Amino acid sequence: MINFIIKKFIKDYENINDQKVREAYGITASLTGLIANFILSTGKILTGILFNSISVTADGVNNLSDGASSLITLIGFKISGKPADKDHPFGHARMEYLTGLILGIAVILAGIELFKSSFAKIMNPSETIFSIEMIIVLALSVFVKLWLSLFYKKLGDKISSATLKASSTDSRNDVISTLVVILSLLISQVSGYEVDGYAGALVALFILYSGYDILKDILNPLLGEMPEEGFVEAIEKKLLSYEGILNIHDLVVHNYGPNKYFATVHAEVDAKENIMHSHDLIDNIERDFAKEMNINLVIHLDPVITDDEEINELRSMTGKKVKSIDERLSIHDFRVVKGETHTNLIFDVLVPVGYEIKSSELVRLIEKEIKQEDESYFAVVTVDKNYVSTYINDIK
Repeated sequence: MINFIIKKFIKDYENINDQKVREAYGITASLTGLIANFILSTGKILTGILFNSISVTADGVNNLSDGASSLITLIGFKISGKPADKDHPFGHARMEYLTGLILGIAVILAGIELFKSSFAKIMNPSETIFSIEMIIVLALSVFVKLWLSLFYKKLGDKISSATLKASSTDSRNDVISTLVVILSLLISQVSGYEVDGYAGALVALFILYSGYDILKDILNPLLGEMPEEGFVEAIEKKLLSYEGILNIHDLVVHNYGPNKYFATVHAEVDAKENIMHSHDLIDNIERDFAKEMNINLVIHLDPVITDDEEINELRSMTGKKVKSIDERLSIHDFRVVKGETHTNLIFDVLVPVGYEIKSSELVRLIEKEIKQEDESYFAVVTVDKNYVSTYINDIK
């Protein structure tokens, strides 16, 4: 069924890197959720009012908020698919994150209101009218919501959409909350105890947790999260596969929306190489990344002296000294300036974000290690943050 919908309503559905195709996935998912949740909410709210059940009404209002969320998601995908303009030169893809944020807030507000209504019924209980029709409506809702959760997840995984994955989580939680409502109705019928208000409160708590879960997943990309390790490794591996690229460092990856990546990196090349040849190599690499990985890559060229035995030995010694302090550290941009009485070893040391040792203390430790090798060596160190999760330290 899910594959049928994808193939029927999404043209060129396999070309997920195309913004128009991505937009079609989002619109298809949103419209499906909007229709399903509107039908479910109408049925449950009418049933809850008819049989005086706050938990069933609460479950229906929850579906109504899901329908509103689908509408917000639909609008978000339409806006995120707009091309770049003079005010938004990198496009509008981040709107998808903002719609997810609105979705999470809306779910939390709905949960708060439902908890208030449920608490009121706990304080002032009234009899719930049990009926088979009510159980049938809720049972059908469980199957529909379970299917919607799988539907959202498949489409969300397909296009790496945090918003659709959040909708999948929300639908999964709806299945649990509806089962709780069914259980409460059966308990009330068998035992004679009125637990409808308690079930409504429990549903409200599920809704609140769902909203929190959505906000947690959405806030990470909004704040700027660490890129996935496998994605970074793929970038590094591809860069180092080009003949002439000796090493890379200072790789920074960020995005302007799902699958809209920008990256900068420093690439080391042999200083003896003709500058025009190196420039041509860099141009080709940048074009390859745009075409093959959909990454807007900017490369800074770093010439490295490779045929000076003394400099190579000093570079190797310095790298080992730095690693003796912490295996996670590495060096780059190594240069040597000789004087009559001393030799300056100039380099950057790459540290993880949030590194425990203060920069001033780290520099002091490095200077101490270098001095142990030779008193005439002076370390001129720049501390540089590593914004990705992998480390490439050795010249190929």
